[in-house]
Amino acid sequence: MPKTPEFATPPGAVDCHMHIYGPAERYPVAPTNPSPVPHDYDLAAYRAVQAQLGLSRTVVVQPTAYGADNACTLDAVAALGLDAARAVVVVTPETPAAELRRLHAAGARGARAFLLKGGVVPWERLHALAAHVEPLGWHVQLQFDGGEMEEREALIRNLPCPVVIDHVGRFHDPVLPEAPAVQALLRLVQTGRVWVKLSSPYGVSRSGPPDYADVAAVARALVKAAPERMVWGSNWPHPNAPEPKPDVAPLLDLMGLWAPDEATRHAILVTNPARLYDF
Repeated sequence: MPKTPEFATPPGAVDCHMHIYGPAERYPVAPTNPSPVPHDYDLAAYRAVQAQLGLSRTVVVQPTAYGADNACTLDAVAALGLDAARAVVVVTPETPAAELRRLHAAGARGARAFLLKGGVVPWERLHALAAHVEPLGWHVQLQFDGGEMEEREALIRNLPCPVVIDHVGRFHDPVLPEAPAVQALLRLVQTGRVWVKLSSPYGVSRSGPPDYADVAAVARALVKAAPERMVWGSNWPHPNAPEPKPDVAPLLDLMGLWAPDEATRHAILVTNPARLYDF
């Protein structure tokens, strides 16, 4: 039987970062895609994860596999229903305003900028993207090597809309909370406009499972600094993780260790994402 979380998942809990992959004949892979596309990770498979974890709501994040073609992501949101799902999509500064309004009506509340290989919008275009989506009340969601955090701090601080940073900052090289790059991220979250996803600790951890101690130290510092701007995501189906893929219940339990009191866990799972994603 699938494992279940060790703490009671509160009603209204949100998985703020996961992906859906559909059949290639319906959803073609973008030529910019840098890595193999997972198979058999459709909405039916994800519903089993929701049931396992006791999750009520979902944020479907556009994967790099599909570039700026958001069809698979939006079809998943439509199937889940707007009471239970939102989307983070890929658009550019040139995306027509009418298309942005269509995406908003379909559940989009953020624009993803994947600032690694395979991304559509580079750093040089990020301010223009943020200005383009700000009138809709959207945020920009950034994924990049957190080792660049000091270098990028001023740019991120001056973006004209809220910012969500993926995967506990995704520090590719091991860092302690006292490291300058982590301190830059802590300064950003304390501005009140920058959020962090407590997700994918396995992506960069050198210490490894089950506790991912190196990433956990950074996560605890972030939760302590700004618990009201932390959200959690499963990163299902863990597209770049080697086999066997991580089990989702221990990943949720990790967040429970990073935020050991019930009120903070409730904020991270329910209150914060409801505000960020307009549930």
